[in-house]
Amino acid sequence: MADDADKPAVHAREGGGRDYRETVSLPDTPFPMRAGLPQKEPQILEAWAKADLYNTMRKARQHAGAPLFVLHDGPPYANGAIHIGHALQKTLKDFVVRSRFLLGFDVDYVPGWDCHGLPIEWKVEEELRAKGRRKDEVSRAEFRARCREYAAHWIDVQMQGFKRLGVIGDWEHRYSTMDYGSEAAIVAEFHKFVMSDQLYRGSKPVMWSPVERTALADAEVEYHDHVSPTVWVKFPVVEGSDAARNASVVIWTTTPWTIPANRAVSYNPDIAYAVYQVEAMEQGLEFEPWAKAGDRLVLAEKLAPEVMAAAKVAGFKKVEAVDCEGMVLEHPLAALDSGYGFQVPMLAGDHVTDDAGTGFVHTAPGHGADDYAVWLAHGHRDIPETVDPDGAYYPTVPLFAGLKVLETEGKHAGRFGPANAAVMDKLIEAGHLLARGRLAHSYPHSWRSKAPVIFRNTPQWFIRMDEPLEDAAHAGRTLRETALEAIEATAFYPEPGRNRIRAMVESRPDWLISRQRAWGSPLAMFVDRESGYPLHDADVNGRIVELIRTEGADAWFTRPASDFLGRLDPERYEKIEDILDVWFDSGSTHAFVLEGRPNTHWPADLYLEGSDQHRGWFQSSLLESAGTRGRAPYDAILTHGFTMDENGEKMSKSKGNTVDPEQVIRESGAQIIRLWAAMIDYSDDSRIGKTVLQTTSDAYRKLRNTVRYLLGALADYSPDEAVELAETPPLERFILHRLRELDQFVRACYQAYEFQLVTKSLIEFCQNELSSLFFDIRRDALYCDQPSSLRRRAARMVMSEVFERLTAWLGPLMPFTMEEAWMTRFPEGGSNSMRVIPETPEAWLNVDEAVRWGDVQAVTSVVTGALEVERREKRLGAALEAAPRVYIADAGLMAAFDGLDAAEVFRTSQATLVAGDGPAIAFRLPEVPGVAVEPLRAEGRKCARSWRILPEVGSDPRYPDLSLRDADAVAAWDATHGKARTSAGIA
Repeated sequence: MADDADKPAVHAREGGGRDYRETVSLPDTPFPMRAGLPQKEPQILEAWAKADLYNTMRKARQHAGAPLFVLHDGPPYANGAIHIGHALQKTLKDFVVRSRFLLGFDVDYVPGWDCHGLPIEWKVEEELRAKGRRKDEVSRAEFRARCREYAAHWIDVQMQGFKRLGVIGDWEHRYSTMDYGSEAAIVAEFHKFVMSDQLYRGSKPVMWSPVERTALADAEVEYHDHVSPTVWVKFPVVEGSDAARNASVVIWTTTPWTIPANRAVSYNPDIAYAVYQVEAMEQGLEFEPWAKAGDRLVLAEKLAPEVMAAAKVAGFKKVEAVDCEGMVLEHPLAALDSGYGFQVPMLAGDHVTDDAGTGFVHTAPGHGADDYAVWLAHGHRDIPETVDPDGAYYPTVPLFAGLKVLETEGKHAGRFGPANAAVMDKLIEAGHLLARGRLAHSYPHSWRSKAPVIFRNTPQWFIRMDEPLEDAAHAGRTLRETALEAIEATAFYPEPGRNRIRAMVESRPDWLISRQRAWGSPLAMFVDRESGYPLHDADVNGRIVELIRTEGADAWFTRPASDFLGRLDPERYEKIEDILDVWFDSGSTHAFVLEGRPNTHWPADLYLEGSDQHRGWFQSSLLESAGTRGRAPYDAILTHGFTMDENGEKMSKSKGNTVDPEQVIRESGAQIIRLWAAMIDYSDDSRIGKTVLQTTSDAYRKLRNTVRYLLGALADYSPDEAVELAETPPLERFILHRLRELDQFVRACYQAYEFQLVTKSLIEFCQNELSSLFFDIRRDALYCDQPSSLRRRAARMVMSEVFERLTAWLGPLMPFTMEEAWMTRFPEGGSNSMRVIPETPEAWLNVDEAVRWGDVQAVTSVVTGALEVERREKRLGAALEAAPRVYIADAGLMAAFDGLDAAEVFRTSQATLVAGDGPAIAFRLPEVPGVAVEPLRAEGRKCARSWRILPEVGSDPRYPDLSLRDADAVAAWDATHGKARTSAGIA
């Protein structure tokens, strides 16, 4: 851009003589070329803190009657130092806050933190173990106090990290979900679900983490590759057709450990099934297969060959088709223990397919959602419980009591235990294992512990998704219907986010909100022991909320039930001590951050988080608000992608490919991280690393040098220099036109959160229209014209307009550098952040000048190409040695130069324009037809001040080594500075 901005246009006259540099108006500014951001930024932050910048900005906007914009902060988790994902997210939020201030809004932004949940519990447990103490040896009060202390520490650490990035907000009134008032508000929101009968206790299979010893919601589960054992198991038919009576139905599963929990086998009436007889086995095997000639197997016809191959069957025949309706089976372990002597019914279910497996589904209603649903659909209500909270079989499970499904302690914690192998061994002993293998597939893991999870039947508390409600919030709609309507009423940036969250809400089960842990907001309610229903008593709820407000959620666990129940009998009511899903916590933040506070409003104008929050905070906030208020707590959602390394791979400390924002700040400054965030398409996954950051630094340097050149050229500028628009030269009129265009574009982009487009357009403007055109053409006039020159005054006037807009437009993205630039020029002008975008007159719009300069630049590109050839062939040096003769066949292109000095436009000493095609040997560019250039050498002498080669040099006897323009300028300078000159030099 303006990298060569400070390169002097003149030197001392060759061969001796006067040094004219003192007469030249070279750029002059204390704004350094080297930014020194790591040292400069803390000084700016200190000044902002001293000025209470954010609150001062709000007061100024409120005084002006500005409209209010509310960005509600999705709370990061208070666990560890900030990472590059944090940096991207908080920087994007700051772009929103600052750009809305720039557009003239009053902006409410209160940073917050999510403080409850498992990760903090684990860290505290680790600290206790390091001191030789177990969690169960510590009182709940002490444990929760340690968790609170841990979270408070990381809130402080992260807050400093976010502030260092230049993020402004109401830090003094930050919120956290563990603040007493927050916990009280969360419980009050929970009570709204209790009182509206949207809450129920159900015993059903949920995703359970034995390592964490708690239920998990869908949003807390992620899927990783895992290798599971696979088994084909025979269930002997005890009731069915004659052909099937001596046969076995074969199931296939990747969870052998669930066989003890089997209560049925599911089939699909639309699938064709048949009885197959084994005729021959494969020979020469290293092991004896479990199948034998004469075995009869019931399989889906489509899958029979695949199953036979797995069982090492060499020959088989179809006996006859079979109808599975009414068929009854024997449990495959019945021969080993009478505890499995129950009958196993065949149940019809549309969840069964013949895409893989055997065409049948082993059904354990305590360990699968589909299994549970088909079991209930056929009238069964008893759900067997086979696995305890620690991932081990209950003592009542025959053959396998106490065996671990998943290890929860020691170095093997999180790995599958001996249960799978033990079950397979017993199936072999019973003679009902047909085949086994291994399968690599996607398996659910806890989002936080990364350990595998299991489906396990447990009593939990749920919020109904599909129960019509007659209250004002729902008007007969279900929570699912209300939430889906709210999604349609919300704006999404980018738009595909709507489909993503809609699909999740359409298919999600009832909201599981209870957790069996210690650190969190409680399900602070009582349940009638006789009826099993939650107590509906507004006075009790009021006492609960008020005590939590004054003492924190600890009060629920430490105070006796009578303190909350008042005159009600504590013996009649069960006090629920589960804690709330942390997503319910964070999903309730709108209730206490936006409602009841002055100078804000509900709903928020915008929620902004990563795309993973469609299943997390965006959704929990939507469901909580839709359940209590009948709509979303936001009008718009903006999502960003994940940060990847430079190769597009996920960052991992073990890979060593992470980028530490604190290190980048120490080495290069927070401004580089901010500019990186402004240059990427945040809606997609973004890459960052040394090369990317170097590219960002290069872009920063060019932008900085552009601003620096403006500051240097505007030294001592006075508005009195300004000229009327009608007197403004064509080049300046074009730049003003571009300012008007950019003004509308930047406003629209900020309104739509298109930060990348703002950055791209302004970088291109600085590169193309400013540095490569305006600055380059006007450099000579700025340096060498007299201060009174119309051309110079117009150029400086336009530069002033550019500076005022560029520092405003880039302010939200580059607040440190634009603050430094603004304060350099206007040290008493207040913070650049306080400004709104300057109004840009519509009269500056000049399409004709835009067309003209498009044509001029096209012709100039041919001239530049011709001179590059001459320099390469060493026939010419600098462009000022040239006097190109330019042939222009197109009358429109020729007309574009009316009123222009072609030599000035071409940056040459002389130039001639000729109408016509030009000689065949002239230089041409195929992309600019009708233009030809003869790169002739300039004639005359070289001006000792401007270096232009002109015949007129020496015409003024006072200054025989200057051009006439330069002679007049020096004479005026000499007169001003008290120096008299003669043709012989100094008098």
